[in-house]
Amino acid sequence: MTRNMTRNEAAETSTGTSEEVDWDAASATFDDEPDHGLRDPVVREAWAARLEAWLPRGACDVLDLGCGTGSLSLLAAERGHRVTGVDLSAAMIALARAKLAGRDAVFLVGDAAAPPVGERRFDVVLVRHLLWALPDPGRALRHWRGLLRPGGRLVLVEGVWGTTSPVGISADRLTALLAPLAGDVRVERLSDDARLWGREVDDERYAVVAAD
Repeated sequence: MTRNMTRNEAAETSTGTSEEVDWDAASATFDDEPDHGLRDPVVREAWAARLEAWLPRGACDVLDLGCGTGSLSLLAAERGHRVTGVDLSAAMIALARAKLAGRDAVFLVGDAAAPPVGERRFDVVLVRHLLWALPDPGRALRHWRGLLRPGGRLVLVEGVWGTTSPVGISADRLTALLAPLAGDVRVERLSDDARLWGREVDDERYAVVAAD
């Protein structure tokens, strides 16, 4: 390949679970992918604009699950939000801590499906490209819902990737899982915005914002 695999593509080349990929080893080049490192100003601004729309206007507490090297955490912190990031990879967490040094942010090594944080402590749970790889996404969503304060919201960026053996979670399935948990569920299609990915894509990519 001429470029690094995305986290989703790497999982697709295994037997379907992201735990089989050595993310500590992958951390050194993880940010080389345009939508991971957000080094391209166009890509960075595209994600910043989306986060501005998805997150509350005033400063709030954001839990970034599967935070990787903290690129989305940084965008949130730059807008005045207090960020807690969780990732299973210690190497990813070390990079996130360095990236957000001096910011109002804390990063923890832990299982994003059951993060080491207290209940009803956050205004937003932010998750990108993680839910599809969990063995029981419905259970994870119920747990994450319990981490939110009243009036809080889930911001979930997901998709379906690959052609021969597609992996992912469709928007229809995700909204069905959220139906018992949130009164307001909004889907935003992201596949047609090449600025977010640094290239054209033809698979299903979307965001869901779910709140009471």
